[in-house]
Amino acid sequence: MFKIGTLADWFGVGIIEGIKESAKCGATGVQLYAADSFDPRTADKALIEEVKSTAAEYGQKITALCCELGGYGLERAADNPDKIAYLKECGRMAAYLDCPVLTTHLGVVPKNKLDPTYNVLLQACREIGSFLAPIGVTLAIETGPEDAATLRAFIDDCGEGVGVNYDPANLVMIGRYDEVESVRILSDKIVHTHAKDGINITPFDSGDFYHKFAEGGLEWMATSNICAETPLGQGSVRWPEYLKALQEIGYDGYLTIEHEVQDKADEIREAVDFLKKQMEVL
Repeated sequence: MFKIGTLADWFGVGIIEGIKESAKCGATGVQLYAADSFDPRTADKALIEEVKSTAAEYGQKITALCCELGGYGLERAADNPDKIAYLKECGRMAAYLDCPVLTTHLGVVPKNKLDPTYNVLLQACREIGSFLAPIGVTLAIETGPEDAATLRAFIDDCGEGVGVNYDPANLVMIGRYDEVESVRILSDKIVHTHAKDGINITPFDSGDFYHKFAEGGLEWMATSNICAETPLGQGSVRWPEYLKALQEIGYDGYLTIEHEVQDKADEIREAVDFLKKQMEVL
């Protein structure tokens, strides 16, 4: 059925030890941040080799690289040459690691295709997708800033090499989108998922949220009183219905556990157990 992954960095013990911890907690895959010491533009070749060999030794598939674009993602044309170059380097490293997916927050896709930002995003994604597809890698846009129908139409316009990193918590925590029906809309474009949960506290426009976050970062988010992450099963994600929807569309990839608080090894292990129990009753 589904496979379970973790984000190695969230164990709080460094990338190599994080891969080992992922195996210890019963996961079979890890997502890695393509940043800091593992930024493909500056990463030491010895570290890349150690990551590859450690993942193989501990039976961990590298499920995806998380690519940090910062701020407004690819919404601003003037910033995009450097960001596109970074994503291409991430793609090269992913291909070397036999990793099929790059995940990223793209920015906010406008509903109106005549909005200039739509074309900026489209041209950037077409360039990246056409580079990644021949090397077997997909740029997976993370859900959250827009409804599923808007995102689906955009990805259809992008063409090859572009898909979805499906995060159900992002959908329910901010825009209160239907995380089950959205699976059916995005369907075959889903190439990776984050297993995350959370609640919405104050209704808020999701596009405005992501733009405010681009300006204020985690400090703004912490005081916004709009949403909160929770351990799996303690938020608003309807796990049985959500996993059933993934099953119905034929998704058999990774559920990669994400909880954006470091040093949460015990919680990650509990999340692995939670997902296993959910799959037992499907």
